This record gives sequence, C-alpha cells and structure tokens, in this order.
Amino acid sequence: MRILIYSYNYHPEPIGIAPLMTELAEGLVKRGHQVRVVTAMPWYPSSEISAEYRGKLYLTEDRNGVKIQRCYVWIRRKRNFKNRVLFELSFVFLSFLQALQGWRPDVIFLTIPGLPVCVPAAILARLYRIPILLNLQDILPDAAIHVGLITNQKMIKVFQWLEAFAYKTATKISVIADGFTKNLISKGVPSDKIVEVPNWVDVNFIKPLPQENNYFRQENNLANKFVILYSGNIALTQPLETLIDAAALVGYIPEIAIVIVGKKEALERLEIYRQRKQANNVILRPFQPREKLPEMLAAADVGMVMQKGNVIAFNMPSKIQVLLASGRAIIASVPAAGTAARAIKKSGGGIVVPPEDPQAIAKAIVDFYSNPDLVARLGQQGREYAIQNYAFDSTLDQYENLLQSVVKPLKSKEELHKIINNKE
Repeated sequence: MRILIYSYNYHPEPIGIAPLMTELAEGLVKRGHQVRVVTAMPWYPSSEISAEYRGKLYLTEDRNGVKIQRCYVWIRRKRNFKNRVLFELSFVFLSFLQALQGWRPDVIFLTIPGLPVCVPAAILARLYRIPILLNLQDILPDAAIHVGLITNQKMIKVFQWLEAFAYKTATKISVIADGFTKNLISKGVPSDKIVEVPNWVDVNFIKPLPQENNYFRQENNLANKFVILYSGNIALTQPLETLIDAAALVGYIPEIAIVIVGKKEALERLEIYRQRKQANNVILRPFQPREKLPEMLAAADVGMVMQKGNVIAFNMPSKIQVLLASGRAIIASVPAAGTAARAIKKSGGGIVVPPEDPQAIAKAIVDFYSNPDLVARLGQQGREYAIQNYAFDSTLDQYENLLQSVVKPLKSKEELHKIINNKE
C-alpha cells in the first residue's frame, strides 16, 4: 500500500504521539509499504520550533525509508486563544499544500489530536478518492472542555461540528481504549465503524535493565535510594504538586527519593512549590534523550501515573504501556472508574490510589518501600502483560490488516471500472 500519515507530531519529538507515529511509519515501511508523513516542524514539548528547523516554510526529509514532509507552524510558548487558532490554521493550510506534493496514496492515516486537520484530510480523500482511517489518541473537544481549556460556547460548537465531521468522513475509526468506544457510540457513531487497537510499546527497546552502573542513578546521586519516578507531561491534568506533597510526607525515610522528569518551564514552577513544601527528597530533571529512556526508567523502583480527579473517564496515558514494559511496579493516582485505572488493574502491574490524595500516595510509597518482593512481582507481571498485549509487532499486524480492509474495497471498484472500460 501507499500510506499517507497525517500527524501534528513526528520524530525527533521525544514524547507524546511523535514516537508512536514514527514507529508505525517505519514499521509499515519494513513490511514493504510506501509511507509518507505530513507533519509540522518539530515543536513539542518545548512549544518552539527546534533550532535546526527554524526559518523554513517547507522541508522534506527521508528517514529509515519514510518520506517526511514538514511545514512551518505558528507556535508560541504563551498559551492563549489567538496563538492556538494561528497554530491550527497554519498547520491546516500549509500541510495541505505539502500533502499534494508526492505520490497518490491508497489511504490516509489521520491521527487526532487535533481536530481542524480533519478538513484538509477530507479534501485530500475526496480528490484522490481514497479512504481515511481515523486514529483517535484523544477525544476532542470533550477532554478540552472538561478541564476548562475551551470555555467559549461558539468555539465549543465549532469543535463539536469538526468532531462530527471527522467521524462522518472517516471510513474506519481506531480507538486506543474501550472508554473511547463508549463515548463515540453515545454520539451516534456506528459500532461497526469503530475498532479498538491499544497503543503499543517496543518491548525490545523498553525493557527491564539492571540498576548497577545506571547513568541516571549516578548523575543524580541515587545510589542505595528507593526511587519513585514520574516522567512525562506536566499540564492541567497532571497534579504533580500532589506528588510533592506526598514526598514531604515520606521525608522521614531518607532512602526514598521522588524524581520528576518533564518540560523545563513546568519544572521551574514545581521547584518553587518544592521549596515551599521543603520536600528535599524531590529531584526535578528535564526530559532525557529518547535513546536513554530505557535506562532512565530502569533507574526507578516504581513508576507513577498521575491524573486529576476531574479527568474525563476515557483518558488513557500512553506512559502506562511504557512503564509496564520497563518491568517497574506502578502507583496510579487516577480516578477509580476511568480507563487508566482499568488498564492498571487488568495488567496486574500496579495499584490504583485516589487522585489528588497525597496521604494515599505516601502510604502506597511506604508500603512498596517496605515490601520489595511485592514491587518485584508487580513489575514482572506488568512486563509479561505488556509483552502479551502491547507488543509492537502484534499491534502493527492489527493496523496493517485494518488499513488493507479499507483499501481493498476501493481498489476492487477501480479494477472493475477498468475491466468495464476495456470491454467497451
């Protein structure tokens, strides 16, 4: 197949959707398909275009057999309505022109967020007479409305229209968790249009590693420490202040260290809070290079998943699969009725405690510290579950079959027209 992947994010961005789309594109190429990716200049998570990509309107690269077609996007660190609109519009218009440059695809793989890009994707699908496989990594605008990112009623209606348009124009919709399926069906999306394909993790890349001579432990003076690690996004839905509160509560045990890895600007805010709470057992560090991710995860004894109590139920952090694959036990401070909690419980790789509850987190940390056998057992169970349920090759099989299922009917129609024309 000739596959066009349409995504806001791609390599070399280290977290979020970018690693997933990169692995998917390169995996499809290894199986003999042609793949081109229409994406933005690298901008996430720093909210600024990477230095080597600045000053360019368009750029085409080839990496591991994938043709990467990049375009400029308006991105500013200051978050406001104007900057968000300009970001969306710049990508919608400039990416569409890029998508027209190159071979005709058989199918469009469109990943969301964000929503406005469904419009140029639909136009391309009409022009080329090809299907769209819509991949939902989040459900917008529900999630944004729920946490207060979008409050303007006119904008809410615009995004709701875009959401309905995206579902209508898609041939098939892949979702990453069962909570997504329930949400879409409640909005009138036919169940036979929805396919559940969980996000994957490369279990050969992310795997249990020894802590001896671990660079992250050495650099951060973590020898002989029981390390609790949070690594990832620090935004409206991740209450890292709660983790610092919990750290202060377990400060009487000098062997326990809490490490938070994230975006520099967010860490500056947390450092002020850490000092105020006198949580000297908290270490704040910036994101590490992706190639060092397995070793950074191995530096931990326990991995944290953090969500606010008001997070919408279907939210499914991709870090869950990563932590399970790393063979580290998990403390999930998440809503008990949510998708994340169900995934953790089903995996057998961790425990769930109430969100935004520092006492509950502190108790879980002390319990784990006091019971190394439990920590080891949960980590092993999580690793085995990741191999069985989230391994990249089996997920790639599902996506390859799904792409072929939407392409084949279209190809057969075209072939039929050719036969009829030849007979005439």
